[in-house]
Amino acid sequence: MKEDRIKVLNEKIKKNYPNEKIIIGDGNLNSTIMLLGEAPGGKEIEIGKPFVGQAGKHFQEFLDVLNIKREDVYITNSVKYRPTKINPKTNRISNRTPTVKEIDDFRDYIYEEISIITPKIIVTLGNIPLRLIFKNDIKIGEVHGKLMEKEINNRNYKIFPLYHPAAIIYNRDLKDIYMEDLIKLKKELKKL
Repeated sequence: MKEDRIKVLNEKIKKNYPNEKIIIGDGNLNSTIMLLGEAPGGKEIEIGKPFVGQAGKHFQEFLDVLNIKREDVYITNSVKYRPTKINPKTNRISNRTPTVKEIDDFRDYIYEEISIITPKIIVTLGNIPLRLIFKNDIKIGEVHGKLMEKEINNRNYKIFPLYHPAAIIYNRDLKDIYMEDLIKLKKELKKL
């Protein structure tokens, strides 16, 4: 049942974005935990799975701290294609933050995906998934590590906001905060 529903959803997304390489959600459709990232990067596009690039290394550490395996969770992104820009210095393609329009365009798809998976907790990684879930300009710095709730398609979900694992690459000062938040998340997961 879930397999059929997710397949229909993924086909609909691919049909509506024929000029983009879509990276669909990955993992256990019956997971109690859904991880919601921002958007795929270059490595994700190349391999065809979310969280396999540079952020994937930090993501593995995240899973290790929580003592869970990748195959036990469901991982998806707020925007399912790679938002890019041309770097003016190098003239090469690089990642960019998804626009408000891109986030808004994917909201119904992600809400449907959540409704199919029906996780007990959704862990948002960074600002973009927070904006998608809550439909406003909520900031990760204000709510990280705090359990929240949101009604999505007539069902209440627990939302646990974390900094994006890649944020630690760019800001080493976040490492301790991130680890503290993971310990809080681990306690919440034990209650599920």
